Amino acid sequence: MNRIVIALFVFAGILPNYQLLSAQSATTPAASDQDIKLLRKDLRSEKKQIVAVNMTLTEAEAQKFWPVYDQYTAEGVKINDAKLSIIQEYAANYQSLSDAQAERLVKSWTDADESAVQLRMKYLPILLKVLPGKKVARFFQVDRRIGSIMDLQLASEIPLVEP
Repeated sequence: MNRIVIALFVFAGILPNYQLLSAQSATTPAASDQDIKLLRKDLRSEKKQIVAVNMTLTEAEAQKFWPVYDQYTAEGVKINDAKLSIIQEYAANYQSLSDAQAERLVKSWTDADESAVQLRMKYLPILLKVLPGKKVARFFQVDRRIGSIMDLQLASEIPLVEP
């Protein structure tokens, strides 16, 4: 259960504090919904900064790109809300997870992954209207790398289901 709490913190964006959290034992406090909300907001801000550093946008491109990026991010929040809900459900039922619950969680996580792909496909033509193809590709590369790193870190902290 302690690892799941750490995973919630990782998902919420407190990764730099991982060493501190992993050193704690069963006394690790549960993150409140408000804490998670604020930390996720900070994470989105940090992600935007990473995107900004990695995108070489002209002033005209930036004026068109950032509003689209903000819309894309807002829609992505809904997907991450679903993932967070799945993690919270798993944490609440980890010790007594039934086969049916496990199956439902796997389906829900897969649905969230599919939603992320659908979101990228939805925004591909929108971004192509405001940026050249190579810059759109670069954006999606940066976005995917950030997402992959977060997913890997999250997966490494969530204990495997016990048969």
